[in-house]
Amino acid sequence: SSQLQQLVGGETEQGTSEVTITDLPGGPAAFEICAKFCYGMVVTLNAHNVIAARCAAEYLGMHETVEKGNLVYKIDVFLNSCIFRSWKDSIIVLQTTKSMLPWSEDLKLISQCVDSIASKASVDTSIVDWSYSYNRRKLAEETGTDPNWNGVITYKVVPRDWWVEDLCELEIDLYKRVIVSIKDKDIMSSEVIGEALKAYARGQFAGLIKGASHYSDLINYRSTVDAIIWLLPAEKGCISCSFLLKLLKAAILVGSSDVAKKELMKKIGQQLEQG
Repeated sequence: SSQLQQLVGGETEQGTSEVTITDLPGGPAAFEICAKFCYGMVVTLNAHNVIAARCAAEYLGMHETVEKGNLVYKIDVFLNSCIFRSWKDSIIVLQTTKSMLPWSEDLKLISQCVDSIASKASVDTSIVDWSYSYNRRKLAEETGTDPNWNGVITYKVVPRDWWVEDLCELEIDLYKRVIVSIKDKDIMSSEVIGEALKAYARGQFAGLIKGASHYSDLINYRSTVDAIIWLLPAEKGCISCSFLLKLLKAAILVGSSDVAKKELMKKIGQQLEQG
């Protein structure tokens, strides 16, 4: 590590034997990974700690210019060959990037996570072979309520909105970036985007009915409502009028801007005209 060499060299000149690092991203756990790597010990990386380790390695200057096969290179290979090939690991990793700001943003780690998730969500459903959450429309044969079921679950085509529920775990700022990336790829239909926003809103606004207990809660709800309104597809008829009305009610409750409410009322008017 070039950074450690500089720190140790400086302390040695001053006659001290201790090195103090106060702003290392990832803290002691990330430093332990870097230190173990330096001593040739086994390092265990996974979706929960890899971003912290990558940011710490960057801070410590563990690059190829210092030594071939250094930790930054090894982690980048691990991310691309393992983490970003996994649907759920990509989501977990994205969730860990928030605590590593601004390092995770500056190192383009957030962008890589977002692109990995958006790319997988946009693939042809015929090649989706990874596990995902999908509880909204359980098959009768899966729940045991089909009287003609013979006990064998037959192959079903993966639904177009297979990815929707897993993204509901994301905080609104990260969710917004993923949806924008999916829309930018211009593959996903507006109807599926609408379903995604509806599912996300359902999960996020569950506590809104009881009222926001703190001002910070109100701010968070407002940010979520405003983001969902901003993400609504422009095409007419791709979102139900009932969802738009519920969104308008939420916008009024949290005190969204007049611009946001007018945009919603405009979309509701268009839907009613179509009906």
